[in-house]
Amino acid sequence: MKTMPPDFRAFRIHDDDAGYRAGIEAVRMDDLSPGEVVIETAFSSVNYKDALAGTGQGKILRRFPLNGGIDVAGHVVASSDPRFREGDAVLCTGCGLSEIRDGGYAEYARLDAEWTIPLPQGLSLRESMILGTAGFTAALALLRMRDNRQSPALGPVAVTGATGGVGMLAIDIFNRAGFEVHAISGKSERADFLRRIGAAQVLDRRELQLGPRPLESTRFGAVVDTVGGTLLAQLLAATAPYGNVASIGLVADSKLATTVMPFIIRGVSLLGIASAGTARDIRGEVWQHLANDWKPAHLDALCTSEVTLDGLRPTFEAMLAGRSFGRTVVAIGGPPDRSSVGKMSQ
Repeated sequence: MKTMPPDFRAFRIHDDDAGYRAGIEAVRMDDLSPGEVVIETAFSSVNYKDALAGTGQGKILRRFPLNGGIDVAGHVVASSDPRFREGDAVLCTGCGLSEIRDGGYAEYARLDAEWTIPLPQGLSLRESMILGTAGFTAALALLRMRDNRQSPALGPVAVTGATGGVGMLAIDIFNRAGFEVHAISGKSERADFLRRIGAAQVLDRRELQLGPRPLESTRFGAVVDTVGGTLLAQLLAATAPYGNVASIGLVADSKLATTVMPFIIRGVSLLGIASAGTARDIRGEVWQHLANDWKPAHLDALCTSEVTLDGLRPTFEAMLAGRSFGRTVVAIGGPPDRSSVGKMSQ
């Protein structure tokens, strides 16, 4: 068994009598949340929730103090669960990380074995964190649509918030799975990039002619929506019979003012995508797809930034100010990343 240092670096978040604060500090293994699997962290990623938690601009954490980072990947250094052995490459996304459990922004992490996933063959640790929660969520939407009989024959898939992490990965993943994808975005300067990663069309959301009626002319076979509000209602009214609309985010509004017409006249299904608490067997299935037939073809292009723990704060500030683009990987350390170590034996 590898000898672990008495303390190690972590981006830790506090909220106590001294106020809300976060930064790099030394922590000990005994400081971490309980769990059966200890890993030496290799990579994490930056998501919008991480930026909110790391700056205190959003109420993400439900207990303090905790290490930030809702995603983590690395190699097992100790395990009391027989499913995991020293040296195994594993990952974990969501599942309470940086919410009720210590997250991935640390040189070591202790994980609940139930939510720890062996890295599937076909993915490197770094690639798994380019995907992270964002890619897992987009792929979960595709899995749920496929389970509900979505097919390319129903028409193109509209992706809103197309320049966000989930949106860009959804474009690549759905394109890889054989769907025609229409990206909806307010950032016209990113249109060429969206086409490069798989969008057949890029539609300016400010110029969409979707209309206010309960049912409009059908335009899309399915929708992956990260926006919510009025746009989601309009897209429901423009979805083809028996198409699926996956609700993933609320960038514009958490409210939804619609009618039952798309559901009872056209049989449209509104699917809620809640990735954080996804059951383990479904997690394994999604990650197998992401390592194989749904693996995005443009992961290197989608990863536009790589930082260390010391670069987290300016990265959070840029993201919350709307200055970030693409996925940011956090390189933390650990043994060299080896694509061949991944396996999915469970």
